[in-house]
Amino acid sequence: MGSESVVNPEFFISKLSEAKVTFERALDCKHTEFDDLYPYMLEHPQFFWYKRYVAWSQLLTIAGLCEELGVAWEEEFSAQQVSYLQQRVMSAKVLDFWFEKNDSKEHAQR
Repeated sequence: MGSESVVNPEFFISKLSEAKVTFERALDCKHTEFDDLYPYMLEHPQFFWYKRYVAWSQLLTIAGLCEELGVAWEEEFSAQQVSYLQQRVMSAKVLDFWFEKNDSKEHAQR
């Protein structure tokens, strides 16, 4: 194949954006695809924590692939969010401060 690149950056950025929205919806306890996969789990309190961890893992995986493939992914996030992703651990800090302004219009509309 030589030096030709088979990576489509737009594809990865699109998938990254989808994963970010899914994670943010999971943080807000809003509906995601995961709810459809496990509808019987909705009545269990630990389901929402598990859903967040799954969404976080998906986001980390796609960001990691972007990193490995040389696709610039950081522009899709605030500096604070990039820092969280680079640390890789979903801590209480990530859960509490992912949205820099929890009262922003963007946050309320998601």
